[in-house]
Amino acid sequence: MHHVVLDEWSRRTSPVHRAEPRGKLLGALAFLVCVATAPRIEVPQFGGYLLLVLAGISLAKLPVVPVIARAAVVLPFSGVFAVMSAVAGDTDRAMAVVVKSYVSALAVLLLVATTPLPRLLRAAERLGAPRMVIVVVQFLYRYLFVISEQAQHMRQAARCRGELARRRSAGWRARFRAAAGALAVLFGRSYERAAAIHQAMLARGFDGRIRSLAPPAGSATGWWLPAAAALVAVAIRLAHRMEFPWPL
Repeated sequence: MHHVVLDEWSRRTSPVHRAEPRGKLLGALAFLVCVATAPRIEVPQFGGYLLLVLAGISLAKLPVVPVIARAAVVLPFSGVFAVMSAVAGDTDRAMAVVVKSYVSALAVLLLVATTPLPRLLRAAERLGAPRMVIVVVQFLYRYLFVISEQAQHMRQAARCRGELARRRSAGWRARFRAAAGALAVLFGRSYERAAAIHQAMLARGFDGRIRSLAPPAGSATGWWLPAAAALVAVAIRLAHRMEFPWPL
């Protein structure tokens, strides 16, 4: 599953991984603002943004092709609005929606793939993010692994019973009914497991806040890399006309 792969990537070692999480968060925000406020799609400008992100991926020692492929997950959603804009006769806006969404997705993926989510959420909390939002995201992150574990157990059990081979030879309606039933069972088993985990947390004194035993790391040397990346993104943005065509 995608979140398992991203978690494995975020545990690697590189200069980007060792950078200060707060700096990476602020640098990514500055990059996204520069991309979002670009008045039009210009090849030199967005080529510079793309090269900046690819340089970060290379410096982080991440597999380039899988990262590029996973960032394309936003294209079906942005493609709908792009098609609507193209049908309305605004091809420039259609191209802007696709290009901006994909470049932004690459930047966010680089951030998540180089920073473990607990450290990233801790950095967001230290920057003043609402604690309730932090707790909700932490629970969502943890229970994704619960659902993944239950899905793997169910798949292994089905393989042992030979059900997977029978489903491949059945018609699409039978496969759809089997998938719907498996999804319902997965939800029930995951809910039961999540309730047991919550009871265990309450028994250990959970008071609505997930605490970390590791002290928050922070050093001046960890800020220079995200600061440099943010300055490059701002320089690319300032090199073009400062126009802000709202909304887009």
